[in-house]
Amino acid sequence: MSLSLSDTPFHGDFSAKFAAGNPIPLLVLDNFLPENFAANLLAEIQINTDFQRSNDYIFAKNKFESPKIEALGQHGSALKTFLLSPAFAESLSLMYGKRLLVDPDFIGGGLHRGGEGSFLDMHTDFNLHPRQRTWIRELNILLYLNKEWRPEYGGSLDLRNSQDNRIGSIEPIFNRLVLMLTKDHTFHGYKPIAFPEGTYRTSIATYAYSVASSAQEIENLRTTTTWAPENGSPVKRLIAHFTPALVTLKQRLLGSATARKK
Repeated sequence: MSLSLSDTPFHGDFSAKFAAGNPIPLLVLDNFLPENFAANLLAEIQINTDFQRSNDYIFAKNKFESPKIEALGQHGSALKTFLLSPAFAESLSLMYGKRLLVDPDFIGGGLHRGGEGSFLDMHTDFNLHPRQRTWIRELNILLYLNKEWRPEYGGSLDLRNSQDNRIGSIEPIFNRLVLMLTKDHTFHGYKPIAFPEGTYRTSIATYAYSVASSAQEIENLRTTTTWAPENGSPVKRLIAHFTPALVTLKQRLLGSATARKK
């Protein structure tokens, strides 16, 4: 079982399309995986029960993670091998205009599933790798696997560019790949879902990094998530304000819980 770049639509120069993304630089590729491969990957996911609850505290609900997608089966393993391949990294680098690598440990990534009423408050991601402290996070790589999704189910990826307050939304349809910039101004999340009973909002995520060439490049970066709940109570917003500082302190004392998930 193998997967190559030629099996996907991600070959050629997508730099202009990525840079023109709205409301942030992004690229959306539909029918990313071969049809049979995507169907078999979903079948492996649907029998998987090895979940860990996310570390997103009050800012998410019923969100579960499984970082070892290679453990799903032969299709999960083949997908991981492909995402870590030099050819995929080369296409990412060409699109982005900077040399990138994909995190081989999928820290914070892997299989993500949202259960009944799941949501994820608007946030920006950690931008310094929790283990490799010279790696700067540049892109989120999100593969959506929601078969027969309907708008009334909810769960679209909401986006907000805090530099100019532009907003946007991307439907999480089956076999759609989203490559999006992840920086301090690229807020994203999803509203509470109403998927049919027994089904999940399903995606596979990983992240692309550049390697810092100097200490100055990383001196203001962080290994914590910044939360910006849009519909939360004043108390929740106050907690969001102090959470990065508290998590940073916890990481200094106990290490990163995200980094320990492997």
